[in-house]
Amino acid sequence: MGIKCGLVGLPNVGKSTLFNALTAMEVPAENYPFCTVDPNIGIVGVPDLNLERIAKISETRNTVPAAVEFVDVAGLVHGASRGEGLGNRFLAHLREADAIVHVVRCFAGTGVAHVSGTVDPASDMEIIDTELLLADLETLTRAVEKAERTARTAQPDAIAWLELVRQVEGEVSVGRAARDVAVTPEQRAKLDVLQLLTAKPIMYAANVSESALPDAAEAEPVLARAATDGVPAVVICATFEAALAELPEEDRELFLEEMGLSESALNRMIDAAYGLLRLLTFYTVNEKEAHAWTVPEGATAYEAAGRIHTDFQRGFIRAEVVPVDLFLARGGEQAARESGELRLEGRGYRVAAGDVIKFRFNV
Repeated sequence: MGIKCGLVGLPNVGKSTLFNALTAMEVPAENYPFCTVDPNIGIVGVPDLNLERIAKISETRNTVPAAVEFVDVAGLVHGASRGEGLGNRFLAHLREADAIVHVVRCFAGTGVAHVSGTVDPASDMEIIDTELLLADLETLTRAVEKAERTARTAQPDAIAWLELVRQVEGEVSVGRAARDVAVTPEQRAKLDVLQLLTAKPIMYAANVSESALPDAAEAEPVLARAATDGVPAVVICATFEAALAELPEEDRELFLEEMGLSESALNRMIDAAYGLLRLLTFYTVNEKEAHAWTVPEGATAYEAAGRIHTDFQRGFIRAEVVPVDLFLARGGEQAARESGELRLEGRGYRVAAGDVIKFRFNV
């Protein structure tokens, strides 16, 4: 399971600069609206020291980290849900994202024009919220019209669907995000077909000036909003991250220390995204490669086996499991086996973050 995060925000908030830094790609970041007409897509490996250590101990030739895909679309403006600034086209690029990263401008300065003329994080967040809600309301209105026709058959499923979309439409129409509407897990799964933007998990990236790092007082409106919503917020400086990305890897840690930071925005955003989406990482290793895999929290060994290959799942016999800290402390799988710390688990075993697993199967 790869993570796909859509970057959204007003024009000139630093989305493309941040995207460049996260993905080490060069895309336009000029100081005018709509310079990013088509979406920029970048896939990055998740930084993972445990994966590197597993590979070193096991003397494998390659590592395959988990991956995160970032999608940067052009800045939205007031009226985007009605097509202003090609808004409908831009919003469509977000519908397949697993999560939305709302980049909010918190830095002042005359060098980069603000689309509204004044830097106001709270107002900017409201504009984006409104446009996403209006886009969803349009989707739901069409869904209700279609469901009303289908419900004429008097089939129970059709009637239940009509009642559900009417309920969500009513709450979205008064400003409630679809993710906050009280529905059952089964109903929420059915709503996925509509690809509602406000149903997606959201996190904030507060883009501050370099001088504001690391105390980030500029980000206070964003942090307060995130606390109210109960969602993650990451304080970043896109220009700093862009400079960091240009440095040789061996110099980056020193550069971060000089700014009072312990890790890059990429690491912090990925950590926040994993928490937001309730994902965890487990590992497999053989003579060819050490591989990191991503599964939802609560996934069983049987489900994790299917993440690797359908044959692993179809012919599942057992999972041989060692927590990564023991794997590294003992010096690998064989030593953990000899010390009695390798466990045999069945298909119902709930995978834990950091498990190193060997699947036994027969097809």
